[in-house]
Amino acid sequence: MAVAETEFAWHNGEFIKWADAKVHALSHVVNYGSSVFEGIRCYETPRGPAIFRLPEHIRRLFDSAKIYRMVIPFTMQDIERACAAAVARAGLSTCYVRPAVMRGYGTVGVDPTGAPIDVFIFAYPWGPYLGPTALTDGVDVGTSSWARPAPNTHPTMAKAGGNYLNSQLMKMEARANGYVEAIALDTDGRISEGSGENLFLVRDGRLWTTPLASSILPGITRDTVMTLARDLGIPVTETPILREAVYIADELFFCGTAVEVTPIKSVDRQEIGTGKPGPVTRRIQDAYLSLVKGKTKDERGWLYPVAAD
Repeated sequence: MAVAETEFAWHNGEFIKWADAKVHALSHVVNYGSSVFEGIRCYETPRGPAIFRLPEHIRRLFDSAKIYRMVIPFTMQDIERACAAAVARAGLSTCYVRPAVMRGYGTVGVDPTGAPIDVFIFAYPWGPYLGPTALTDGVDVGTSSWARPAPNTHPTMAKAGGNYLNSQLMKMEARANGYVEAIALDTDGRISEGSGENLFLVRDGRLWTTPLASSILPGITRDTVMTLARDLGIPVTETPILREAVYIADELFFCGTAVEVTPIKSVDRQEIGTGKPGPVTRRIQDAYLSLVKGKTKDERGWLYPVAAD
């Protein structure tokens, strides 16, 4: 998806022109993938633009940086305010917010010692991630031949740039095979997640999802879905999931900041349920979209108003 550029980006404490948000070709991040980042959505609500679960996203950004021993030269509150300011400066009511922390130019070896830490924040328009009809009609996906990293290799709890080389291989393979997205297995051959999304299975009215030990990112939308499901009286179980379980699911859906709550209509060309978004998926999708757009009461304070900054 092409980026819809806005006029400004935030860099190390100040706004610069979008076109000036650059790094050197010999920067550590370019050569070794040493970055951590977040993807966050801002929604138009009756009270103005609001960023969904901003503090939780920024905490995960700092957690990712800590795992990779990157010291961010700002506080979490600094970055939260900067994200809101980036949205306000862009003049957008609905957009995608991308804070990125990276090791810059200063050393060319694998050892990052001496490389400065650069922080960028972008806010720009971004529509449905898996296509214009994904949320309403669902998507066709395939099981990837690429597995998620094994424990004690790449830390999957970190949302790091280098980790997404694995996701790129999955995504390109899926597209080459005629699918919109991929599902990865973990190194034990059980279900993990999508290339950039968490996964939920519905069977007999109950939600099932894979645990963190299945090499998944601890998704903030995943946590939101589990919370909303319990509010709706839908039981939720975190457990390892066998590959064949997805084929006999009543319903299946992805969730994540980019995909929101996207139904899956087939896996490996096998129809899931009726081949259409099911009732449990719809209930959760409706609850999620109503919450993020401010149509239902925000009882947990998950909407971060841009106007406050």
